[in-house]
Amino acid sequence: MNPKQKKTFIASVSLAAASIITWIAYGGHVFTHTQILIEKKDDLFPDVVQKQWVNKFIWGLDLTLAICFASIIVGSILFYLFRNKKIS
Repeated sequence: MNPKQKKTFIASVSLAAASIITWIAYGGHVFTHTQILIEKKDDLFPDVVQKQWVNKFIWGLDLTLAICFASIIVGSILFYLFRNKKIS
């Protein structure tokens, strides 16, 4: 393995690992969400609860797997292209 291949391998594995760590940090949800449903209680009437959608991004496993798959594919192609063509 030459230095370019090592850098490519380390970069692709680091990107996949960072994606997995980010997914765990966001709570390990299966699907990516862009909005969440929250319940707001009314101050005047405590029995009345309003449900409201709020824009909030939550990282999901589907996005994590897509990033991991893309980094492995691109890393594999670059690993192959950076090989030594000498027969030793």
